[in-house]
Amino acid sequence: MDYLEVSMIVIALNEERSLPVLLKNLEAQRYDHKKTEVILVDGMSTDKTRLVMQEFASSSDFKRVVCLDNPKKIQAGGWNVALSEARGDVIIRLDAHASVPPDFIEKNIRCILSGYDICGGKVKNYIPDETPWSAVLNAAENSMFGGSIAAFRHQDKPGFVGTLAFGAYRREVFEKTGAFNEQLHRTEDNEMHYRMRKEGYRFYYNPDIVSYRETRPSFKKLSAQKNRNGYWIGKTVKVCPGCISWYHMIPFLFVSAVMATTALAFFGVWQTAAVMWGCYALVTLLMTAAACVKEEKRSVLFLALPFLFFILHVSYGTGTLTGLLSANGYNEKNFRFIRAREDKANV
Repeated sequence: MDYLEVSMIVIALNEERSLPVLLKNLEAQRYDHKKTEVILVDGMSTDKTRLVMQEFASSSDFKRVVCLDNPKKIQAGGWNVALSEARGDVIIRLDAHASVPPDFIEKNIRCILSGYDICGGKVKNYIPDETPWSAVLNAAENSMFGGSIAAFRHQDKPGFVGTLAFGAYRREVFEKTGAFNEQLHRTEDNEMHYRMRKEGYRFYYNPDIVSYRETRPSFKKLSAQKNRNGYWIGKTVKVCPGCISWYHMIPFLFVSAVMATTALAFFGVWQTAAVMWGCYALVTLLMTAAACVKEEKRSVLFLALPFLFFILHVSYGTGTLTGLLSANGYNEKNFRFIRAREDKANV
């Protein structure tokens, strides 16, 4: 196969526990290390993340390893720092708490060489050092009902999809589309991919390309993550509705329905609440059964899945409601894109 120059980008903030796993995965990549550069961006971590990066840089056999600072700490800021340094023909981004098999880069490049500008594969959730309880959390996150119905999480058929995670992009995609919007803290990918679609780019999904994303190890952290994700969905939909898919709003609609039917029940109209809760209970039980069938290791703790689903839905939905009601700190006029074509030095 032809070897393109590849820029692997990893953005991290206080990831001294997870980052070594990913860096070990990168070292094991079969793709030519002399055609690969690794750009590590630290969001001013207070733990040993920067030391982990520096030790990797000093011992690596990659063509180039660069350790950079992200003083803004947010993902979008880190992305822009990395893009300004990237020299590869293809840019691949990975989260610090991701894990990839040895053929990850190789399969992405084969896909790019097949004629696609953007490609990616299936992202599965996992928990290192799994316990019976964390296995339940992971089952909830891997389920379409508790995690996401995005194609890159569940689809087994290759083809074009609306968005990807841990994707590979030809460099010119960013040169044409621009840099990441740093006013968005958790939906920067949604907004960036929206602009890419507007520019005519398509996202090719190949389920043979597999990567893994670490599930939050405790229910408290997982629930908090859902709430923050929902919050930024709410803030973003007010200024860029096209950036958000319809399924992102389902938890908000559920929470709204709970509040509306509860109010009606208070005034004696209980039938709508009965129908809603009956339908929700039925779907929850079906999704719980599907999640149990999907998992190889099961325990009695899986009986908690219906309650976990409910709390995760409420966490996400109330987060979206809070985001919708919050002040933006910016308006449509100054919600503008940072265009690389206007200042190519930034990409």
